[in-house]
Parts: sequence; C-alpha cells; structure tokens
Amino acid sequence: MLRLVQLLLIAALLVLHYRLWVGEGGLARISALRHEIARRDAGLARRKQRNAALRADVADLRHGREAVEERARSELGMIRDGETFIQVIGAETE
Repeated sequence: MLRLVQLLLIAALLVLHYRLWVGEGGLARISALRHEIARRDAGLARRKQRNAALRADVADLRHGREAVEERARSELGMIRDGETFIQVIGAETE
C-alpha cells in the first residue's frame, strides 16, 4: 500500500512538472509571451515617435508659412514671382 502511494505521488509530481515546463501557462509559454510583448512595445515606441514627428509637421503646416513654402518648392517644384527656374540634366550614358 505504501508503495502505491509513493508511485501515485511520483506520478503526480511528474504531471505537475510537465505542466510547469511545457503545458499551457507554463514557463515556456510565459517566456514566449514576454518576448512578444517586448517586440510589440518596440514597435509601439517607433509608431509613437513617428506620430509625434507627423504631429509636428501638421502643426508647422497649419501655423507656419515657411513650412508650406518649403513643401511647395521641394515636392511641387513651385517658384516665387521673379525667380528663375533652372533645371540641370545630367549627361546620358550609353
């Protein structure tokens, strides 16, 4: 009888160890979830930084004439009255 109790306790201990290391909610799963959280936190930090830069650009465009002029010149190729537009084309290679 004592032998049977010992075997049952050992079996229970093995089952509990299996659940601790490998089972759902075990240490391996917790470690994987921690890595996933760290990866997502890094992505979130990048997105927050990008959003802050975009907010600053929007504020500049709303309140500053210089920012609008800079965008018009660089992205649309616009020039002021009295300015001369000069376009330099590189030599073609054959």
